[in-house]
Amino acid sequence: MIDFKPLNGIRVLDFTHVIAGPLATFYLSQLGAEVVKVENRGGGDVMRRGKGLAAFVALNAGKQCLSLDLNHPADREQALALAHEADVLVDSLRPGVLDRHGLSDADLRAANPGLIYCSISGWGREGAWQDRPAYDHVIQAATGMMLMGGNEGEPPIKTGFPVIDAGTGIIAALAVIAALRERDVSGEGRFLDVSMTGAALQLMYPFACHALTEGVTPPRVGNRGYSGSPAADLFEVQDGWVALGANTPRQLIALLNVLGRSDIARNREYFEQPLDADAPAAFLRSHNPSALRAELAAALADWKAAELEDACAAAAVPCAKVRTIAEFTEQARSAGALDPVTLSDLGCEVSSPGLGFRTRAPRTACEQPT
Repeated sequence: MIDFKPLNGIRVLDFTHVIAGPLATFYLSQLGAEVVKVENRGGGDVMRRGKGLAAFVALNAGKQCLSLDLNHPADREQALALAHEADVLVDSLRPGVLDRHGLSDADLRAANPGLIYCSISGWGREGAWQDRPAYDHVIQAATGMMLMGGNEGEPPIKTGFPVIDAGTGIIAALAVIAALRERDVSGEGRFLDVSMTGAALQLMYPFACHALTEGVTPPRVGNRGYSGSPAADLFEVQDGWVALGANTPRQLIALLNVLGRSDIARNREYFEQPLDADAPAAFLRSHNPSALRAELAAALADWKAAELEDACAAAAVPCAKVRTIAEFTEQARSAGALDPVTLSDLGCEVSSPGLGFRTRAPRTACEQPT
């Protein structure tokens, strides 16, 4: 993994399974923490079987795995001893499971006042919904995420990957690191209540704020970008589809120059005043957005995706071919935009994109690039 271990010396006791919790403790492990993953002796984490060993290794490489049965007194005592020595405990079991075995935050706090106790659940540990079970797609339905994609009048659309599980894991890791920093100052631990519903609202943050403030739901806009610009959308080209991000008048003018259609920027059918590249930045608006989009679609239809990507990049217009994830990872690796790392555990090797960021030691003045 990356040579960046700020959590060296931190001990984490991991009572998590499936995706959200294991991803949180995977982050902590890869940042240097010593993670002991406790699995039920009756079969362990379902990810060992449900999606194949590689899926389990991708989320749990680098952890020490320990099988315990908390109904057995000796095993429960072993778990308690580990908790009393831990800096962090992460729990994504059903709310109340650890409580019944004397491993609640309140139970452990007297013996270990510096413990960071992170509870990950579907609905949070307070309120009338706290005991409800949850899965990623169920939370997508409950929080409005399924009605964000697609167009008005269409059936709900699930995001095609467990986005809430991943978001929950990342937020939990962030919360733990923040609580550890607070403990550096105060010496006291903290209980962290991380919910999948909370993560969903973070992932939809601008829309969540609008709903909380105004009590309204934004309209569904299909494949259009957040800006609402008719030139921030998907367009069909000769060999597939491209996503364009001409969000501002300046970006649209640059795109039109690439397409050889600069006349569109002065066409009163679409704009009351000719577009001005030097005007203050603002999201592009047209009084006839569907006609403008159709004009752009016609101008783009004869392009090839890779050629358009290159031409738009040179003009500072965001543009990308619609690719599969396998196509992107292969091309990103070739372009130097991705440095995969190898995770090895249980005789299985998995290529991973890492933690989503790169790091390096500070350069001295003489090492700065010219």
